[in-house]
Amino acid sequence: MHALVAGLVLPGGASMYAMSAMETSRELIRHSYYRYEFATVAVTHSLFALEHVLAERLATNEPLHTLIERAADAGLITAGLAAELDRSRLLRDKLTQGAESSAALRPVQAVAMVRAVFDAVSLLLRPPSTAGASAPDVGKAQPEDGLARLWEDHLRALFPDGFRGVDFDGVDLVLLDADVAGLVQRELNGGLDASGVACLWGRITDLDKIVPLINEEYCASYFTKLRTMAQVAAAPYIPTAT
Repeated sequence: MHALVAGLVLPGGASMYAMSAMETSRELIRHSYYRYEFATVAVTHSLFALEHVLAERLATNEPLHTLIERAADAGLITAGLAAELDRSRLLRDKLTQGAESSAALRPVQAVAMVRAVFDAVSLLLRPPSTAGASAPDVGKAQPEDGLARLWEDHLRALFPDGFRGVDFDGVDLVLLDADVAGLVQRELNGGLDASGVACLWGRITDLDKIVPLINEEYCASYFTKLRTMAQVAAAPYIPTAT
């Protein structure tokens, strides 16, 4: 879980209120290993920081969806990023209306949505002259990038029912899933360092060991696809001989 949230770095210059809300969101994801619903709560909690920073930057108090639209229209955030933020806002509204439960998201999905909030807050805190100069388009897939496509597919997949807290041959499935997801995210966001590469190869070894032991069809398919994604992420690296 530490690897999964490693890329959620608090931006400098935010108010104590925004910093507290963002840090709490990150820690909720980290602790969703123990309480699954914390992942969904993390996304909704991060919106407190987003709404606060948007209202300050735009100098207006309006509903969140209007603030997101205004920021996109002003070029403060990209259209893709605005769409990601509105997805989180819609989830919050569904939770309020009882149309979704607090178990709506897996940790890896929550990380992607909270990351959008972190990216938006970083952009909104920049000086006006540079705020839109290099906005990351979260909604735009990396062109011709097989790993990015596999990652998007993984975010949409549901973790196998009944296999939380289960381990095969000493390998905890939830932790294995989270480790691989965190390492793939780091590879997509600039590449792995030597320790990350070593960890990824270790997790591939774990996947090679446990996949043949899983006798439930969906679970076996889920972890087979996870192994494929891990292998694609590891392809640029040659494991060190031991």
